[in-house]
Amino acid sequence: MALARARRSRGAVDYWPGFVDALSTLLLAIMFLLSVFVLAQFLLSREISGKDEVLSRLNSQINELTQLLALERANTQDAQDQLSNLQASLSTAEAERSRLQQLLDRGAGAGAEADARIGSLTGQLDDERQISQRALSQVELLNQQIAALRKQIGALEAALEVSETRDKESNAKIADLGRRLNVALAQRVQELNRYRSDFFGRLREILSDRENIRIVGDRFVFQSEVLFPTGSDQINVAGQEEMAKLAQAIIELQREIPPEINWVLRVDGHTDNIPLSGAGRYRDNWELSSARATSVVKFLIANGVPADRLVAAGFGEFQPLDPADTPEARGKNRRIELKLTEK
Repeated sequence: MALARARRSRGAVDYWPGFVDALSTLLLAIMFLLSVFVLAQFLLSREISGKDEVLSRLNSQINELTQLLALERANTQDAQDQLSNLQASLSTAEAERSRLQQLLDRGAGAGAEADARIGSLTGQLDDERQISQRALSQVELLNQQIAALRKQIGALEAALEVSETRDKESNAKIADLGRRLNVALAQRVQELNRYRSDFFGRLREILSDRENIRIVGDRFVFQSEVLFPTGSDQINVAGQEEMAKLAQAIIELQREIPPEINWVLRVDGHTDNIPLSGAGRYRDNWELSSARATSVVKFLIANGVPADRLVAAGFGEFQPLDPADTPEARGKNRRIELKLTEK
């Protein structure tokens, strides 16, 4: 009758491990996508901050040049007003000279007076012409300065346009980088999931006849009693047989996984919540759990598994499967877990 129950239990399909495996994979993918998004936002914020500073400096220079241009325009207007006044004075002097010349023509008696007056007006007219010429020179100089300022403003506007174009190109590059990272992430996750499923499938076939070995989520769980004597980190004979099967499965899987997938098998040691006495080889559960994980890793290395594909970690009693304070719960919590993951 016990044999019949065992056969029925083997024939039943357990969907729960696959569901947990898919759910954990989805959570890993979401966490990675969030990390990529945060990184892209950080890079984008730094790029935009630098461009904002450049734009601020350019706008400040444009404002200064605009003020200088307004001042030069005001000076030019003053010079033009002065020139207009001089031209008006010149016209008046010309009219006076014409009037005096007419008087000169009318009578010889008024000739001397007219000549003196004409000489005076001629000198005044020459002075005003010189002043007018200087004013024209100043206006020309101001016009040249205004043209130079306009060229500077044009150059600054061109630089501003180039900066804005670079900002758009940077944003496009960041968006393209995020898209490529998402595609690469999806491909890596799919590949690793496929090989993880193959690995678990092989372990199920190899270790299916042991009651103290089970799957929890995305991990294979060995009860400590299968591998170690109480309080020891030395793998017993039965445990060595199971670990040898595991090493062979890892070696076969390694041949199929592409070299660009940076995978590792993490070996986690866990204990129950009963404190050690401290009089033995290990002072506490931290040391015992770490030593057991290390023993498994060393055994796998001795059986051909590459050392760079293995990681040992000890968790003591602080990651229990069952938090209840009962013998059954403590038995579940004393375990070695194997997880295939990325570095």
